Amino acid sequence: MADVDLTSFGQDPWWIILVKALLIFVVLVLLTLFNIWWERRVVARMQHRIGPNVHGPFGLLQSLADGVKLALKEDIIPTAADKVVFLLAPVLVVIPAFVTFSVVPFGPEVNLFGTRTPLQLTDMPVAVLFVMAIASIGIYGIVLGGWSSGSTYSLLGGLRSSAQMISYEIPMGLALIAVFMYAGSMSTSEIVAAQDNLWFGLILFPSFVLYVIAMIGETNRAPFDLPEAEGELVGGFHTEYSSLKFALFFLAEYINMATVSALATTLFLGGWHAPFWIDHLYAGFNEGWWPVLWFFGKVLCFIFLFIWLRGTLPRLRYDQFMALGWKILIPVALAWVVLVAAMRYVSTNLTFDSRDLLIGGGVVIVLILAAGFLPFGRATDEDAAEPVGPTGTYPVPPMAAPVRGAAAPLTFPTGPDETVAAGATQES
Repeated sequence: MADVDLTSFGQDPWWIILVKALLIFVVLVLLTLFNIWWERRVVARMQHRIGPNVHGPFGLLQSLADGVKLALKEDIIPTAADKVVFLLAPVLVVIPAFVTFSVVPFGPEVNLFGTRTPLQLTDMPVAVLFVMAIASIGIYGIVLGGWSSGSTYSLLGGLRSSAQMISYEIPMGLALIAVFMYAGSMSTSEIVAAQDNLWFGLILFPSFVLYVIAMIGETNRAPFDLPEAEGELVGGFHTEYSSLKFALFFLAEYINMATVSALATTLFLGGWHAPFWIDHLYAGFNEGWWPVLWFFGKVLCFIFLFIWLRGTLPRLRYDQFMALGWKILIPVALAWVVLVAAMRYVSTNLTFDSRDLLIGGGVVIVLILAAGFLPFGRATDEDAAEPVGPTGTYPVPPMAAPVRGAAAPLTFPTGPDETVAAGATQES
């Protein structure tokens, strides 16, 4: 593990800090424009369509044209909306999306305008917790946007988003505990340095799988896009938004995709280190500006995973979505954390090879996770056809038997002692 000195952060001149912040902002905006174009092209390819191909070379300017269109659309504020909160909600969503990238390492120290500085805005001993805390603030924007719109659909979308965040933030945090224990730090730069020889995504594979599932749920992406279910909620929490305010929600969604992808790259795929250990062929692959290429290459692989899932899987039912988080992911994550803690104790106090034990334990956890998706003990279609209640079946009102050859007489109860039949009156 390479030594990383956190005191090297915070020593840059003020103008270098401004340049770094500006570069992060520009890169994220350009990455968002590219990801929107890429998603439309990939999904079109999956569906045997063409996709954007008119504006600019290969249609690359289509995203820019869409942004200009959104900016020029009429800005409407519903009459029943809480105007202040309605305007503040998109800002609360998009600002944390940018702030989370401040602790993401893009590469080692480089020469930037004559100043030696790390390719990272800042770092801290609890950098990963900082990312999760700031990212959680964005949920407030979604909830407040849905509540302040004065629409039932928007309110339900906001409530779904809050429940989704609670349900999937827990397994995400539990998945990261194993990384913290194995790296011995919560600093992003130190975690990257700890993966110099072997990536945590290999030796902590169950944590990697848990994090990938949880990050898709955290970003409200298909098949977990329940807060935006157009078949049920029209558009979800942003139904009443238009123009630039809707564009901010759109921008935040794609930046959050990049954020969780960058965090997965940092924690599990060696960060900016060269893939497949090709640095053994040429040591310069992990020096200078080369690591930036490896970092964004890994991030784009995760973005492609997001796109692939959206073009492949249908949206889950809400009860299935919650059951996956609470009944499968959280128990498996807890069991894996206990196993990793035991392996760390064994490796420090006994003579067993902790790597072999971790890999073996990972296989066991993966088998348990796979078994959770098997239909053992679940209700079949035949069982669902005959529901069972306290008396054997659910109470169902009796239906009158049809009369063959003639229509059944219509009866209209007019009082406790009379019945009016079709064409006749009978008194008792």
